[in-house]
Amino acid sequence: MDPLPLFLLLLPFFAPLSSAADTISANNSLSGSQTITSTGGNFVLGFFKPGNSSSRYYVGIWYKKVSKITPVWVANRETPVADQSISELRIAGDGNLVLLNQSKSIVWSTDANISSNSTLAVLLDNGNLQLRDESNKSQVFWQSFDYPTNTWLPGSKVGLNKVTNQNQHLTAWKNDDDPAPGIFSLELDPNGTSQYFILWNMTTEYWNSGIWNGQIFSNVPEMTANYIYNFEYVSNSTENYFTYTVKDDTIISRFVMDVSGQIKQLTWLDNSQTWILFWSQPRQQCQVYSFCGSFGGCNENALPFCKCVQGFSPKSQSDWDLGDQSEGCLRNTPLQCGRSNSSRTEKDGFLTMSNMRLPVNSRTLSAVGSDGACEAACLSDCSCTAYSYGSGGCSVWHGDLLNLQEQYNGSDASTLYLRLAASELQSSKSNKGTVIWIVVGVAVAVLACLAIIWFMIRRRRRRRMMRASKAVGGSLVAFRYGELQHATKNFSHKLGGGGFGSVFRGSLPDSTVVAVKKLEGILQGEKQFRTEVSTIGTIQHVNLVRLLGFCSEGSKKLLVYEFMPKGSLDTQLFQSNSAALDWRTRYQIAVAIARGLAYLHEQCRDCIIHCDIKPENVLLDDSFVPKVADFGLAKLVGRDFSRVLTTMRGTRGYLAPEWITGVAITPKADVYSYGMMLFEIVSGRRNLEQQEDGTAGFFPTLVASKLKSGDVGSLLDHRLEGEADLEEMERACKLACWCIQDDESCRPTIGQVVQVLEGFLEVNMPPIPRSLRVLAETPEEINFFYEFSSNQSSQTRSATSSSSKTKSTASNSSGV
Repeated sequence: MDPLPLFLLLLPFFAPLSSAADTISANNSLSGSQTITSTGGNFVLGFFKPGNSSSRYYVGIWYKKVSKITPVWVANRETPVADQSISELRIAGDGNLVLLNQSKSIVWSTDANISSNSTLAVLLDNGNLQLRDESNKSQVFWQSFDYPTNTWLPGSKVGLNKVTNQNQHLTAWKNDDDPAPGIFSLELDPNGTSQYFILWNMTTEYWNSGIWNGQIFSNVPEMTANYIYNFEYVSNSTENYFTYTVKDDTIISRFVMDVSGQIKQLTWLDNSQTWILFWSQPRQQCQVYSFCGSFGGCNENALPFCKCVQGFSPKSQSDWDLGDQSEGCLRNTPLQCGRSNSSRTEKDGFLTMSNMRLPVNSRTLSAVGSDGACEAACLSDCSCTAYSYGSGGCSVWHGDLLNLQEQYNGSDASTLYLRLAASELQSSKSNKGTVIWIVVGVAVAVLACLAIIWFMIRRRRRRRMMRASKAVGGSLVAFRYGELQHATKNFSHKLGGGGFGSVFRGSLPDSTVVAVKKLEGILQGEKQFRTEVSTIGTIQHVNLVRLLGFCSEGSKKLLVYEFMPKGSLDTQLFQSNSAALDWRTRYQIAVAIARGLAYLHEQCRDCIIHCDIKPENVLLDDSFVPKVADFGLAKLVGRDFSRVLTTMRGTRGYLAPEWITGVAITPKADVYSYGMMLFEIVSGRRNLEQQEDGTAGFFPTLVASKLKSGDVGSLLDHRLEGEADLEEMERACKLACWCIQDDESCRPTIGQVVQVLEGFLEVNMPPIPRSLRVLAETPEEINFFYEFSSNQSSQTRSATSSSSKTKSTASNSSGV
């Protein structure tokens, strides 16, 4: 038999395989595991299954070069198909692109008005899917960029088409497993101003970007430090929109309206194969409107952030398990007020909830003048669910309570009284039972204490012998996990956490108070870990936290440090209930931190880059002597430092630009972070902070302006009432501006920073960093140091070996 007719007969079955790799035409379709890929290999279109869903398939677009399937657009986000193998994405007879389910019913369509008999669907290299005229590629009938889902890609728009009235906005997924539209969205102001809003349920605005001034949004001043994007606002007779491009095409970056209710900027880090959160708004999770739903309490200090308040349970436990708390909580027991049998039961009461951010939509009872009267007024109204009485008088709430925040430390924190059924409150009967149990518990505890004392005496003898044999390098103690578990009372007193793990307070048998850090993500073997820890243990400096010991048992890796009673620097600078540090103390703290970093960079055998300098990682002893914590830990988790980046949510302002642009990290990255922290030491507030007029202020921009005008004194923490050495202030502000120069070669070394602060080197007026976009620099402006005396003219450069022990004052024309 002639094989040619057989080949021609089978040719139609192979037609889909012979089509262009980026195209769906009338002659082929997409089903099962088939995909099309953009010409440059950036994006893929096909069927995917999100998260842990087992029988729901969607047609979407995702990154080709990202190992984790990350959908950036979903076609049928509300109408999944059950079987991808017999579902089909194809060009219909009317030219539209349609998705057919297993029953061959249309579940999704481009639904465009098409004037051509022949169309193509083409996936472009920017992630845009276009439906075109086959014979005229410039004729585009429909494109996915006009219908974004939760992701804003470079080149796409967020705005309003005035001709079609098409609103191009982002809508979050319902949860991580369900791309159906959620309740959080981002859109351009429909009133025509150049700002965008984040909305709850398409109705309630809870964050806005502020007006665009041609360079930044007024409420996002940190955009000045973001070098990878070019934003553009377009407003004409047909449309208003924002778009952006990425300056470096090799960077994979996107904006996402997340299920958390936050707009997030994420960048793919190829060497660690993970998405890095680089920026988000609102910054705090509990600032998201109704994130925990009705009667859900939000707590920034807990994970998960949401839980139902006492007397309530999740309305949908399955949704809560998936991270979607929008349905909120339901009462466990109905209120008795207004019920027919209320005379035979105990009356409703109130649960006292202290340190609360009060819920929205309160009503003020101006005629009520006391706490008791306020309670009585709420109790007499069956629709009243809560009340609060304070300086603003009596406030009551009716119906569901939204935006409850627990352990709130804002200046407007108040006590809320939540109405509950009597059975949900502590009754006298339960009180008696509690007393009995307390007596029994005390008796058991006494017996247990006697047993523990006997056990501790025996164990202490064994421990002395064991530690003598386990000491590393004659200084570090090798603890057993059980010992540290006992010392920390089963890790019950958490002091804080950071990029490398959580820290707990502990007490050794000799009553020495210690800080125990449980390390996370340590992949090194036992021998290598002990070697690295031994190296860290040999690093001792008055401004570095001292390592006392360690534990290494399988996957359990812990470090034991000296305890710092005054806590971290951020609590002393930013918390309103802390006494303000005087200027002399602040300046000495700044100098001492720089000395500690200089020891790490320039005096250790190997240069140690900290990688996470911020106030949270500076601890204070009883005399307010600062000690840098967490040095050397970046090496323990790997040289790509991806864990540091991953856990720096909310501290983006300390990151040097090298982190996001992907160039090699040097000690100058620590210098940048130090400069940002130095601004905060001067001002006593975060660099990015909400102003009284509701806009966000970026302190480094203000410093640049005040240095230029000569009004440095106005930058001082207002709590100090002007009590500061203005010469030291000016020196610190100039130095901080040099530390945050965009080009790392223009930044000083940390050794030079010490010399400037100590007065051995003078500092010139810095060029304003490009990221602040205030002045245009010229090469002549890059002149960091000038000679302090005419006979000292040798140039100072950073030293990275222990042989460089002596530094001279210097003239440095390159800022290195």
